[in-house]
Amino acid sequence: MESNLTITTNPTVAVRLTSTVSAFEVNRRFNRGITIAEFKSKLELVVGTPASCMELHLFSTSDKFLQKLDDNEALLGSYPVDDDCRIHVIDQSGAQSGEFSDLSKVEKFELSDEAYEKRADSLRNFKKNMKLGRFNEENAAKREETLAIKEAEEKAAAEAITVGSRCKVQVTGQPTKIGTVMYVGTTDFKPGHWVGVMYDEPLGKNDGSVNGKRYFQCEPKYGAFVKPLSVTVGDFPEEDYGLDEM
Repeated sequence: MESNLTITTNPTVAVRLTSTVSAFEVNRRFNRGITIAEFKSKLELVVGTPASCMELHLFSTSDKFLQKLDDNEALLGSYPVDDDCRIHVIDQSGAQSGEFSDLSKVEKFELSDEAYEKRADSLRNFKKNMKLGRFNEENAAKREETLAIKEAEEKAAAEAITVGSRCKVQVTGQPTKIGTVMYVGTTDFKPGHWVGVMYDEPLGKNDGSVNGKRYFQCEPKYGAFVKPLSVTVGDFPEEDYGLDEM
């Protein structure tokens, strides 16, 4: 009985590429029918080494050295290049490892604020001409007025809160929390007026101190600082969780 079995070879091969000028390994697929010279030209775009300065070493899938790819006229497929083999590119131009990826060696472009101010094609100049953002005096005045009103409201709310009062804290997007007012006033960590609260449960963020400065004392995770408008003072007794019941 005659056999009609035909063996075909995949026309392309997927290889791992490494080089002496980069610490990274990349994977690419190439046509086995290209010459080594054509292969080197394609590698220029991958590793950044000129084709004329390349020496190619072929390694097996287990990274065992096999041979050099040194015949520029030979086809890539004429060498024992299989899927997942590694081809190592040795740069003979004198380039050092990491030369193309070390950003510390790249000269940084710097422009003084005075020079930037004079440029007609800058984003700042565009915003000035279109009266956008801080260059819109009317909107800027409205924002300042809104901030001033809010600051006055927060100050008035803070003056109505006394240390030792029981309170309820309601912050948008968070559950309502019950606690005791431990601090009222300004802080070093952010401008404006703040209220330091010791919660009844460990729902806070600190122990009454922020950035090394202590404003009040409580257990870790029981303390928090909130804006005065989020605090309501009143008769809020501690919840009985039934801890004394059997």
